Amino acid sequence: MTLDFTKMNGAGNDFVVVDNRDLLLTLSTGQIAALCNRHRGVGADGLLTVEPAQTGADFRMRYYNADGGEAEMCGNGARCFARFASRLVGTRQQAVRFETQAGVITAECLGEHVRLGMSDPHSYSPPTGIQVNGRELSISFLNTGVPHAVVEVADLASVDVRADGSAIRHHAHFAPRGTNVNFLCAVGPGHIRVRTYERGVEDETLACGTGVVACALIHHVATGTPSPVSVEVKGGDTLMVGFSATGGVGAFGSVTLTGPADFVFNGSISIS
Repeated sequence: MTLDFTKMNGAGNDFVVVDNRDLLLTLSTGQIAALCNRHRGVGADGLLTVEPAQTGADFRMRYYNADGGEAEMCGNGARCFARFASRLVGTRQQAVRFETQAGVITAECLGEHVRLGMSDPHSYSPPTGIQVNGRELSISFLNTGVPHAVVEVADLASVDVRADGSAIRHHAHFAPRGTNVNFLCAVGPGHIRVRTYERGVEDETLACGTGVVACALIHHVATGTPSPVSVEVKGGDTLMVGFSATGGVGAFGSVTLTGPADFVFNGSISIS
């Protein structure tokens, strides 16, 4: 089988994007992992497929991590999905609504950037001491479509993201499904830097949109920093997180994520 695809990236988080509106494409976990393999496939942090909506939105987004497992949501992927879907319809419509497992997302295309209206975060947990690799770390938690653990650090460059991220991702505290892991460093008023270990990729990535949102909101809880929060990611891009605090600690609404969504190239690949 020959698969036509588009390669895209959002702040360095890269994706294989496929039009599956006819629902004729069915890929196994192994085939998805092979597509995302950086040595033998296209190479990506995940696969996005465009499918018909089921509940009145414009489209349905399905997202698969690089290991082939399906995930509920991906912020950087959703921005890429919105630009790709907008191009598909030919009118280059600016506003796109699409279904995800985390709820219906509204996206506004702003040139090469996209502003996402995120689903409401939930399941906030305040900083909790957890033993990780022989020491105790203070770890907060927030689900922004997918689960995110957040650790505030003084020196982001010195963090062993792979070792500590993997240990937290698989920690019994977050069993059975595990969690994505973010390391946050405040660098100025309303300005933070973030590094992320992504579940399903099982490594550090250049950016993670839902992780950026989790870090910005947890930073607000800790410091009272008002909306919007500017978030630098390892890939060098800066994303903006807007929000309104809705009353209780860790309760938010009107959450937005704004950042780049870039077309890289189109191609075709044989799938066995």
